[in-house]
Amino acid sequence: MIGAFLFMLGLGGACAILLSVASRVFYVYEDPRIAQVEDRMAGANCGGCGYAGCNAAAVAVVAGKAPASVCIVGGMESAQGVAEVMGMDVGGAEPILSYNPCNGGDRAEDRFIYQGVPTCAALTRLYEGKRFCSVGCLGLGDCVKACLFDAISIGPNGYPVVNADNCVGCGACERACPKGVLEVMTMSQRLLAMNETDDALAPCQQICPAQINIPLYIEQIKKGDYEGAVNTIRERNPLLLSCGRVCPHPCEDKCRRGLEDEPVSINQLKRFVADYELHSGKRFPISKAPATEKKVAVIGGGPAGLSCAFFLARLGHSVTIYEAMPKLGGMIRYGIPEYRLPKKILDWEIQGILDLGIDAKTNARFGFDFNLSDLMEEGFDAVFMGIGAWKDMKLRAEGEDMEGCFTGIDFLARVANGEEVKIGKNPIVVGGGNTAIDCVRTLIRMGSKVTLAYRRTRAEMPANEVEIVAAEHEGCDFVFLSAPTRVVGDENGKVIGLEYQKMELGEPDASGRRRPVPVEGSETILDADMIVSAIGQRPDISFMDNPEKALADLKTTRWDTMDHNEDTLQTDIPFIFVGGDSATGPDLVVSAIGGGRKAARSIHQFVMGEEVKAAPKDLKKPLIPESDFKTVPGVIRSPRAPMPELPVQERIYSFIEVDQVLDEESALRESGRCLRCCRTCYDKDTDRKTQKSAA
Repeated sequence: MIGAFLFMLGLGGACAILLSVASRVFYVYEDPRIAQVEDRMAGANCGGCGYAGCNAAAVAVVAGKAPASVCIVGGMESAQGVAEVMGMDVGGAEPILSYNPCNGGDRAEDRFIYQGVPTCAALTRLYEGKRFCSVGCLGLGDCVKACLFDAISIGPNGYPVVNADNCVGCGACERACPKGVLEVMTMSQRLLAMNETDDALAPCQQICPAQINIPLYIEQIKKGDYEGAVNTIRERNPLLLSCGRVCPHPCEDKCRRGLEDEPVSINQLKRFVADYELHSGKRFPISKAPATEKKVAVIGGGPAGLSCAFFLARLGHSVTIYEAMPKLGGMIRYGIPEYRLPKKILDWEIQGILDLGIDAKTNARFGFDFNLSDLMEEGFDAVFMGIGAWKDMKLRAEGEDMEGCFTGIDFLARVANGEEVKIGKNPIVVGGGNTAIDCVRTLIRMGSKVTLAYRRTRAEMPANEVEIVAAEHEGCDFVFLSAPTRVVGDENGKVIGLEYQKMELGEPDASGRRRPVPVEGSETILDADMIVSAIGQRPDISFMDNPEKALADLKTTRWDTMDHNEDTLQTDIPFIFVGGDSATGPDLVVSAIGGGRKAARSIHQFVMGEEVKAAPKDLKKPLIPESDFKTVPGVIRSPRAPMPELPVQERIYSFIEVDQVLDEESALRESGRCLRCCRTCYDKDTDRKTQKSAA
């Protein structure tokens, strides 16, 4: 008995020694943060995060393979707790939701009949699926089966519908979809997403410089969800009030309905919902990511700068705008007249952007009142340059500096700034673009009888057609095929006329328009007591005349634009980015807005320590080939909503806004004309449905 006891005691001691040695030899360290992270999760072990239980998810977080928001059940509270343990940027704790950009479903035509295994994964293996659309939803519901939270279903139109209240952003649906239709993203990721060549995009959305989801916001208007429509537009364009008034809507040129009927009045619908918010008595809430403690300086408070600042602020960054003029707005304040964009409306819109926590310093001219070294000393992590194109081009004609001669942007800016400008009774405006037309219509309202001189014909004028027509209705005289050669003055150096040489059109030049060729001996003098030259603008890069050391590597082009990487808008100075007219030369307001967002995307990557790179399949072509239709069968003709506007005799004596907004009934009817296009599919029955619902 005693022997057995001693044996067992010895055996136990030997095991203890062996285990002690083994613990030293085979010791496995476990990061104590794993337990802390796991403790802040829901403890449900549901697997919805994609890991085998909460411990596995915690291990992934500590290893840097999962975000702070990995626990889909715990929500924001869990994410913030995990971020605190890990010392992560809480911005990584934004809610994640699933989105379906494809609304084709059963509308997309089939190439063949499929009778195999009823799953999207199986169908995809057969010629990438049965749909003619290369990227569309197959509709067999693999995503529905993958979702553990009853957050997704196949809707009545044959495509997945996400229930945002149930969605926890686990990504199971995205992983299950073999066509990549469903996307699981945070708000920040949605703001940063760029249109790509394999996205489900309608032609109008492809061509929009701001990449707005046009079919979605029109569908929201049709359903009476005006706030939703505003939010959809604002996800890409923070200046929807301004754009609703001044955008030449290139999207409408590619509207499929226009192939058989008249294009949908997309821009009027944008203005309708923008004005709805303006007059609703409240501002719709704008979500922001948590603060990142990163600082960005935005030089220029025009549309590009405001857009860049807006998206950077929503991404959680601290932004300061530096503007050379007394007020923010840039060219949309000082270059677009009151009758097109009332300043009170612009002020309201800009204030909504500043309310995101953006600081603004006006009367601050870069290179004169402050420089790049000052910004570096203040601790800015990146700089955006959106200085616009404020330098008017000269006529290069004798006498253009006489008293009574003006340049277009300078003239419009002085009027917009409330300065007293001495105008003539019979002015001549030289040029054929939007600035020239704005000068014409402004002078008419100031009491002048205006003539516009243009070196080509009316057909070649680059100004918006509606603006040209408005100028004609308001009484402008046009002298086409006329190139100024000399400003005629009196003995006191005051303008009394303009000499021009008659032109004829030759072969097309680089712009695609026929080149004007002088007619020898055709010089003619027009009487005039004021000349406004509006023949083009360039960026003002006078700050480069005496460049500081910090700017030594900043390069400019022969057009005075900032040299940059076209994909990322990054310059040769890595922390400086550009956008708008200072990057492209004079362009559309909506193009500047799109450039501002694109730059914000790159700046966000830079300040967060990521590689600055473009979207993998960035959409650059005018239209994806398979979406470029020649005919659209099945469309029932219906009239486009006319633009409501003030009668000519009421508008030419004041600067009251000319174009008015659609009433609700007209907006709903116009939204019903939209064919709900996607990449290849469209709704042939739209008009029948609209007519039935109206009845």
